[in-house]
Amino acid sequence: MIRLFVILLSLLLVFVWGDFAIAQTQSSQVSQQQLQKWDKLARSAFAATSKGDFATAEQYWTEIIEQFPDNAAAWSNRGNSRVSQNKLQEALADFNKAVELAPDVTDPYLNRGTALEGLGRWEEAIADYDRILEFDPNDAMAYNNRGTAKAGLGEWQEAIADYKKSMALAPNLVIARGNYALVLYETGQIDQAIKEMKNIVRKYPNFADTRAALTAALWVNGQKGEAESNWVAASGLDRRYKDINWVKNIRRWPPSMVVALDRFLNLK
Repeated sequence: MIRLFVILLSLLLVFVWGDFAIAQTQSSQVSQQQLQKWDKLARSAFAATSKGDFATAEQYWTEIIEQFPDNAAAWSNRGNSRVSQNKLQEALADFNKAVELAPDVTDPYLNRGTALEGLGRWEEAIADYDRILEFDPNDAMAYNNRGTAKAGLGEWQEAIADYKKSMALAPNLVIARGNYALVLYETGQIDQAIKEMKNIVRKYPNFADTRAALTAALWVNGQKGEAESNWVAASGLDRRYKDINWVKNIRRWPPSMVVALDRFLNLK
Protein backbone atom coordinates (compact mmCIF):
# COMPACT_ATOMS: atom_id res chain seq x y z
CA MET A 1 0.00 0.00 0.00
CA ILE A 2 1.13 3.55 -0.71
CA ARG A 3 1.02 6.20 2.00
CA LEU A 4 0.28 9.71 0.80
CA PHE A 5 -0.74 11.74 3.81
CA VAL A 6 -1.55 10.98 7.40
CA ILE A 7 -3.86 12.38 10.05
CA LEU A 8 -3.42 11.53 13.73
CA LEU A 9 -6.67 11.86 15.65
CA SER A 10 -7.88 15.44 15.83
CA LEU A 11 -4.86 16.32 17.88
CA LEU A 12 -1.94 15.94 15.53
CA LEU A 13 -1.85 16.41 11.77
CA VAL A 14 0.94 15.25 9.53
CA PHE A 15 0.76 16.04 5.83
CA VAL A 16 3.30 14.35 3.56
CA TRP A 17 3.73 15.35 -0.08
CA GLY A 18 4.53 12.01 -1.67
CA ASP A 19 5.85 11.07 -5.09
CA PHE A 20 2.58 9.26 -5.81
CA ALA A 21 0.63 12.52 -5.83
CA ILE A 22 2.93 14.03 -8.44
CA ALA A 23 2.97 10.85 -10.49
CA GLN A 24 -0.80 10.73 -10.45
CA THR A 25 -0.92 14.23 -11.88
CA GLN A 26 1.75 13.51 -14.48
CA SER A 27 -0.27 10.57 -15.70
CA SER A 28 -3.01 13.05 -16.67
CA GLN A 29 -0.64 14.49 -19.30
CA VAL A 30 -0.78 18.00 -17.91
CA SER A 31 1.75 20.63 -18.90
CA GLN A 32 4.91 21.45 -17.01
CA GLN A 33 3.45 24.87 -16.27
CA GLN A 34 0.43 23.24 -14.63
CA LEU A 35 2.69 20.99 -12.57
CA GLN A 36 4.67 24.00 -11.41
CA LYS A 37 1.45 25.75 -10.37
CA TRP A 38 0.38 22.57 -8.56
CA ASP A 39 3.67 22.51 -6.68
CA LYS A 40 3.41 26.18 -5.72
CA LEU A 41 -0.15 25.81 -4.44
CA ALA A 42 0.68 22.65 -2.50
CA ARG A 43 3.69 24.28 -0.87
CA SER A 44 1.51 27.23 0.08
CA ALA A 45 -1.07 24.85 1.57
CA PHE A 46 1.56 23.08 3.65
CA ALA A 47 2.99 26.42 4.79
CA ALA A 48 -0.45 27.54 5.93
CA THR A 49 -0.95 24.21 7.70
CA SER A 50 2.35 24.56 9.55
CA LYS A 51 1.14 27.94 10.86
CA GLY A 52 -2.17 26.51 11.97
CA ASP A 53 -4.05 28.49 9.31
CA PHE A 54 -6.24 25.63 8.17
CA ALA A 55 -8.85 27.82 6.47
CA THR A 56 -6.22 29.18 4.11
CA ALA A 57 -4.84 25.70 3.54
CA GLU A 58 -8.35 24.57 2.60
CA GLN A 59 -8.56 27.34 0.02
CA TYR A 60 -5.30 26.25 -1.60
CA TRP A 61 -6.42 22.61 -1.75
CA THR A 62 -9.70 23.73 -3.30
CA GLU A 63 -7.76 25.53 -6.04
CA ILE A 64 -5.79 22.37 -6.72
CA ILE A 65 -8.94 20.25 -6.82
CA GLU A 66 -10.53 22.63 -9.31
CA GLN A 67 -7.59 22.07 -11.66
CA PHE A 68 -6.88 18.41 -10.85
CA PRO A 69 -10.21 16.88 -9.79
CA ASP A 70 -8.97 13.32 -10.16
CA ASN A 71 -6.11 13.63 -7.67
CA ALA A 72 -6.85 11.71 -4.48
CA ALA A 73 -4.07 13.41 -2.52
CA ALA A 74 -5.62 16.84 -2.97
CA TRP A 75 -9.05 15.64 -1.83
CA SER A 76 -7.65 13.92 1.24
CA ASN A 77 -5.44 16.83 2.22
CA ARG A 78 -8.40 19.21 1.92
CA GLY A 79 -10.28 16.83 4.15
CA ASN A 80 -7.45 17.07 6.67
CA SER A 81 -7.66 20.85 6.67
CA ARG A 82 -11.41 20.62 7.22
CA VAL A 83 -11.03 18.18 10.11
CA SER A 84 -8.66 20.69 11.70
CA GLN A 85 -11.51 23.21 11.59
CA ASN A 86 -13.99 20.63 12.94
CA LYS A 87 -15.87 20.72 9.62
CA LEU A 88 -16.36 17.00 9.85
CA GLN A 89 -19.20 16.42 7.38
CA GLU A 90 -17.39 18.37 4.67
CA ALA A 91 -14.18 16.49 5.47
CA LEU A 92 -15.98 13.16 5.25
CA ALA A 93 -17.19 14.01 1.75
CA ASP A 94 -13.60 14.77 0.72
CA PHE A 95 -12.30 11.52 2.16
CA ASN A 96 -15.06 9.55 0.43
CA LYS A 97 -13.93 11.05 -2.86
CA ALA A 98 -10.28 10.24 -2.11
CA VAL A 99 -11.19 6.61 -1.36
CA GLU A 100 -13.17 6.45 -4.59
CA LEU A 101 -10.19 7.75 -6.58
CA ALA A 102 -7.52 5.71 -4.77
CA PRO A 103 -9.14 2.61 -3.23
CA ASP A 104 -5.80 0.86 -2.76
CA VAL A 105 -4.11 3.70 -0.85
CA THR A 106 -4.16 3.56 2.94
CA ASP A 107 -4.26 7.20 3.97
CA PRO A 108 -7.75 8.16 2.74
CA TYR A 109 -9.11 5.33 4.90
CA LEU A 110 -7.06 6.48 7.88
CA ASN A 111 -8.18 10.07 7.46
CA ARG A 112 -11.80 9.10 6.90
CA GLY A 113 -11.72 7.00 10.03
CA THR A 114 -10.62 10.03 12.03
CA ALA A 115 -13.52 12.10 10.70
CA LEU A 116 -15.93 9.27 11.50
CA GLU A 117 -14.57 9.16 15.04
CA GLY A 118 -15.23 12.86 15.39
CA LEU A 119 -18.84 12.20 14.39
CA GLY A 120 -19.13 9.39 16.92
CA ARG A 121 -19.47 6.77 14.20
CA TRP A 122 -17.08 4.40 15.91
CA GLU A 123 -17.94 1.14 14.14
CA GLU A 124 -17.54 2.74 10.71
CA ALA A 125 -14.17 4.16 11.76
CA ILE A 126 -13.07 0.73 12.95
CA ALA A 127 -14.11 -0.73 9.59
CA ASP A 128 -11.78 1.72 7.83
CA TYR A 129 -8.89 0.85 10.14
CA ASP A 130 -9.58 -2.85 9.66
CA ARG A 131 -9.45 -2.26 5.92
CA ILE A 132 -5.98 -0.76 6.24
CA LEU A 133 -4.81 -3.70 8.35
CA GLU A 134 -6.05 -6.13 5.73
CA PHE A 135 -3.62 -4.51 3.31
CA ASP A 136 -0.82 -3.95 5.83
CA PRO A 137 -0.95 -5.84 9.15
CA ASN A 138 2.03 -3.81 10.36
CA ASP A 139 0.47 -0.37 10.05
CA ALA A 140 1.15 1.16 13.46
CA MET A 141 -1.04 4.20 12.88
CA ALA A 142 -4.04 2.06 12.00
CA TYR A 143 -3.67 0.19 15.29
CA ASN A 144 -3.37 3.46 17.20
CA ASN A 145 -6.45 4.93 15.57
CA ARG A 146 -8.44 1.74 15.98
CA GLY A 147 -7.54 1.94 19.65
CA THR A 148 -9.07 5.40 19.89
CA ALA A 149 -12.25 4.15 18.22
CA LYS A 150 -12.40 1.18 20.60
CA ALA A 151 -11.97 3.64 23.47
CA GLY A 152 -14.85 5.67 22.05
CA LEU A 153 -17.00 2.56 22.44
CA GLY A 154 -15.73 2.08 26.00
CA GLU A 155 -13.90 -1.10 24.99
CA TRP A 156 -10.88 -0.21 27.10
CA GLN A 157 -9.06 -3.55 27.08
CA GLU A 158 -9.36 -3.82 23.31
CA ALA A 159 -8.01 -0.27 23.05
CA ILE A 160 -5.05 -1.18 25.25
CA ALA A 161 -4.30 -4.19 23.04
CA ASP A 162 -4.28 -2.00 19.92
CA TYR A 163 -2.06 0.64 21.53
CA LYS A 164 0.39 -2.04 22.62
CA LYS A 165 0.51 -3.40 19.07
CA SER A 166 1.06 0.10 17.70
CA MET A 167 3.89 0.76 20.16
CA ALA A 168 5.51 -2.59 19.36
CA LEU A 169 5.51 -1.73 15.66
CA ALA A 170 6.58 1.91 16.11
CA PRO A 171 8.21 2.51 19.52
CA ASN A 172 8.65 6.22 18.80
CA LEU A 173 5.01 6.86 17.87
CA VAL A 174 4.39 9.17 20.80
CA ILE A 175 0.65 9.56 20.25
CA ALA A 176 0.16 5.81 20.74
CA ARG A 177 2.21 5.88 23.94
CA GLY A 178 0.20 8.84 25.19
CA ASN A 179 -3.11 7.20 24.37
CA TYR A 180 -1.99 4.02 26.12
CA ALA A 181 -1.24 5.99 29.30
CA LEU A 182 -4.64 7.70 29.16
CA VAL A 183 -6.46 4.38 28.96
CA LEU A 184 -4.36 2.90 31.76
CA TYR A 185 -5.62 5.77 33.90
CA GLU A 186 -9.21 5.15 32.81
CA THR A 187 -8.97 1.49 33.83
CA GLY A 188 -7.73 2.36 37.32
CA GLN A 189 -4.06 1.61 36.75
CA ILE A 190 -3.14 5.01 38.18
CA ASP A 191 0.46 4.39 39.27
CA GLN A 192 1.34 2.69 36.00
CA ALA A 193 -0.33 5.47 34.03
CA ILE A 194 1.64 8.15 35.85
CA LYS A 195 4.85 6.20 35.34
CA GLU A 196 4.15 5.94 31.60
CA MET A 197 3.32 9.65 31.40
CA LYS A 198 6.54 10.60 33.17
CA ASN A 199 8.55 8.43 30.80
CA ILE A 200 6.89 10.10 27.83
CA VAL A 201 7.51 13.68 28.96
CA ARG A 202 11.10 12.78 29.81
CA LYS A 203 11.69 11.62 26.24
CA TYR A 204 9.27 14.03 24.52
CA PRO A 205 9.20 17.16 26.73
CA ASN A 206 7.28 19.18 24.12
CA PHE A 207 4.38 16.74 23.78
CA ALA A 208 1.63 18.86 25.30
CA ASP A 209 -1.04 16.15 25.47
CA THR A 210 0.84 14.00 27.94
CA ARG A 211 2.10 17.05 29.84
CA ALA A 212 -1.51 18.08 30.41
CA ALA A 213 -2.57 14.54 31.32
CA LEU A 214 0.29 14.23 33.79
CA THR A 215 -0.73 17.54 35.33
CA ALA A 216 -4.24 16.22 35.94
CA ALA A 217 -3.13 12.83 37.23
CA LEU A 218 -0.58 14.31 39.64
CA TRP A 219 -3.04 16.90 40.93
CA VAL A 220 -5.65 14.30 41.81
CA ASN A 221 -2.87 12.18 43.30
CA GLY A 222 -1.96 14.97 45.70
CA GLN A 223 1.34 15.90 44.02
CA LYS A 224 0.32 19.49 43.47
CA GLY A 225 3.72 21.12 43.10
CA GLU A 226 4.78 18.71 40.39
CA ALA A 227 1.39 19.09 38.74
CA GLU A 228 1.75 22.87 38.58
CA SER A 229 5.21 22.54 37.10
CA ASN A 230 3.96 20.32 34.29
CA TRP A 231 1.03 22.66 33.65
CA VAL A 232 3.34 25.59 32.98
CA ALA A 233 4.91 23.55 30.18
CA ALA A 234 1.64 22.08 28.87
CA SER A 235 -0.30 25.34 28.69
CA GLY A 236 2.67 27.09 27.13
CA LEU A 237 2.89 24.47 24.42
CA ASP A 238 -0.85 24.29 23.63
CA ARG A 239 -3.44 26.61 25.17
CA ARG A 240 -6.33 24.39 24.07
CA TYR A 241 -5.88 22.26 27.19
CA LYS A 242 -7.34 25.15 29.20
CA ASP A 243 -10.65 24.45 27.46
CA ILE A 244 -12.22 21.40 29.08
CA ASN A 245 -14.87 21.19 26.36
CA TRP A 246 -12.15 20.88 23.71
CA VAL A 247 -10.40 18.19 25.74
CA LYS A 248 -13.65 16.27 26.20
CA ASN A 249 -15.30 16.64 22.81
CA ILE A 250 -12.54 17.31 20.29
CA ARG A 251 -9.43 15.68 21.75
CA ARG A 252 -11.72 13.09 23.40
CA TRP A 253 -9.79 12.06 26.47
CA PRO A 254 -11.29 9.18 28.46
CA PRO A 255 -13.89 10.31 31.06
CA SER A 256 -11.75 9.84 34.19
CA MET A 257 -8.95 11.87 32.66
CA VAL A 258 -11.35 14.68 31.73
CA VAL A 259 -12.66 14.77 35.30
CA ALA A 260 -9.11 14.91 36.65
CA LEU A 261 -8.16 17.84 34.42
CA ASP A 262 -11.39 19.65 35.30
CA ARG A 263 -10.52 19.31 38.97
CA PHE A 264 -7.14 20.86 38.32
CA LEU A 265 -8.50 23.69 36.18
CA ASN A 266 -11.04 24.54 38.88
CA LEU A 267 -8.57 23.88 41.72
CA LYS A 268 -10.81 21.31 43.34
